Amino acid sequence: MEQTEERVVSFFRFEDLRVYAKATDYSTWVTNAVAGNEKYKSLVGSFCHSAYDIALNIAEGSSRSKSQFDHYLKIAKTAIRECVVYTEIAANLGIFTPEQKEQSREFLMELTRMLGALIISLQRSAERRIMHGDDESDNATDSYANEEMSY
Repeated sequence: MEQTEERVVSFFRFEDLRVYAKATDYSTWVTNAVAGNEKYKSLVGSFCHSAYDIALNIAEGSSRSKSQFDHYLKIAKTAIRECVVYTEIAANLGIFTPEQKEQSREFLMELTRMLGALIISLQRSAERRIMHGDDESDNATDSYANEEMSY
């Protein structure tokens, strides 16, 4: 007898998005990587804040309309660019080793690709919706959680 794997859907649909999981992984990684750097407290706080903002904007936007979700995903990409700058500064100050700098950049490049793919998916859906005269009232995450799983 063949068993089928049942997919459990979260109450908070954004938790089903791979990009959200990757964003929380990155914020945890940053927090651990910069922990204990009291000398650069301001930089560390700002870096962590930007890292958290990636996941926070994904979560916030997911409860909005599709066009608003697109906007919040673009804000998350802004937070990624901030983290690129903080990564460079952390490396220049010796907070990050060359390996940590590379690891941070790899996380950020992957997050950028994932968000870009999700944004394109939202835009294509909006174009289809306009062509078919559909309404945009549904929750943004509902129709994208499954699509995003492939990104």
